[in-house]
Amino acid sequence: MKRALRICASVVALAAATATMPVAAMADWLEDAAKPLKGTEINGIFLDRPGYRAIIKLLPEFEKKTGIKVNYEIVPYENTREKEVLNFTSQGDLTMALVDLVWIGEFAENGWLVPVEDLAKDKSITDPNLNLKGFFPLLLDAFGTWDGKVYGLPFDNYSGLLFYNKCMLKDAGFDKPPATWDEVMNVYGPKLTDASKNQYAYALQSRRGETQSADSFMRFLWPFGGSLLNAEFKSNLMSPESQKGLQFRQDLMKYMPPGDVSFDHAEAVNALAQGQVAMITEWSAFYPTLADPKTSKIGDCLAVAPEPAGPAGRLPALGGFSLAVAAQASPEQQKATWLFIQWATSEDIAKAYVDAGGVSGRMAVYDDPAIKEKYQFVEPMVASWQSGVPEYRPRFPAWPAISEIIAEWGSKMMLGEVSVEGGSKEIGTRMEEVLQKEGYYDGKKKLLQ
Repeated sequence: MKRALRICASVVALAAATATMPVAAMADWLEDAAKPLKGTEINGIFLDRPGYRAIIKLLPEFEKKTGIKVNYEIVPYENTREKEVLNFTSQGDLTMALVDLVWIGEFAENGWLVPVEDLAKDKSITDPNLNLKGFFPLLLDAFGTWDGKVYGLPFDNYSGLLFYNKCMLKDAGFDKPPATWDEVMNVYGPKLTDASKNQYAYALQSRRGETQSADSFMRFLWPFGGSLLNAEFKSNLMSPESQKGLQFRQDLMKYMPPGDVSFDHAEAVNALAQGQVAMITEWSAFYPTLADPKTSKIGDCLAVAPEPAGPAGRLPALGGFSLAVAAQASPEQQKATWLFIQWATSEDIAKAYVDAGGVSGRMAVYDDPAIKEKYQFVEPMVASWQSGVPEYRPRFPAWPAISEIIAEWGSKMMLGEVSVEGGSKEIGTRMEEVLQKEGYYDGKKKLLQ
């Protein structure tokens, strides 16, 4: 079940419609659009991650231009979906939805989001240079589109990359990073690990929760030819390929720090930043943290490469968020929120956003020679988005329940409380029970991914 690089029909139609809009005669379309909305307050949720800190830095510019007040609450990722769902089901105060790749189905099918095509019909509040074709098609499709309809615009965008300490590798006799997972295990791992010095080859963010299910468990399925589900939406975890990938993860733990199972992103990034590990596979969005001398000791030793390839090829992780207008917002708030989303994801501020620590979903900014030269992560990240990576995690509404199952039993696998085979069987059985209960096997719900 690999996702081809494509744009659905409605995206093409919407992009064509916005492309025919006349170019603004003046650069103040935003100010003009916001005049009737001055004093409006909009509300959203941000994460404590570089992309959100970047937009917060730029926020005074938007508020000054528009007179719109942007209120935000910084929430841990693990609590974000629950907080948003409670707000939407109780008709709360959120006017903007932060939508993870795996939440888009749930949010769209429950009617919590306003389709972009409905918002774009009002030319008075739509950027004449919106240019949906300017987003990487993979990102717009995966993060903002459900069942052929666009709901959100890509905002905080991730590709899995290999971050490594090239000085540690050089000291161990390596002049380049590993190209394959087999090399990580059998060549680099032994030479880069010295438990007596508290130094290890690799750290894998694996804390129970979405970090375990998405960033740890799923990371070792695709490159080994496995997958969570087969074409009939039945468990594929007992396939030889899936078992090989999950067993590989288990065997790789001998080159990871003690307690790695409890590592979240911050701990994995910090392990590399402080010189405890030589390599991590992490999201591109963490490059600013690793490159910042205030938070990292690596300095010029930091280097970036594509994630290692497995037997099935190089299939890196894909993750990210879109921003969408909440259906529960008042008409004025919907308009003001739409203005903010367009601005935050626009080509106009893309370079400033990247320079502030964000990762834009716009293609044009990465053609800038200065951006390419300044940020090591750009080339491998763009390559992964252009090649068409697989649907890294299922996007259907049942994912949150399935994620909890994977998080529980995936953690038990790593802790040795259950075998890889036994844990896979438990996940498969429980996952199929969820899908059966929610109507995926009797035609009540579409088998969309």
